[in-house]
Amino acid sequence: MAEITITETDQRRATDNVLDVREDFEVAEGMIPGALHIPMGQLQARLGELDPAVPVIAVCRSGNRSAAVADALSGAGYKADTMAGGMTAWARAGLPTT
Repeated sequence: MAEITITETDQRRATDNVLDVREDFEVAEGMIPGALHIPMGQLQARLGELDPAVPVIAVCRSGNRSAAVADALSGAGYKADTMAGGMTAWARAGLPTT
């Protein structure tokens, strides 16, 4: 698992799976366009929604939960990174949300 920047995430979001692991109330404030929302607590049950052949970028509010998710995904055979600073950094940079 690597920690990548918001700029790298923005560049890779067209080709990688951006996985937003925040809770529903957090996602209601906006998420990265094209991201898949699976709350961290539901990941195990919904793992089949991720294509293991496509790299994953895990995203949360600040980067803590997404780091744990990226580690778990890496252990399960996925290529997974975490976005440093989370959605807080993404929003501060003025990057798009839906």
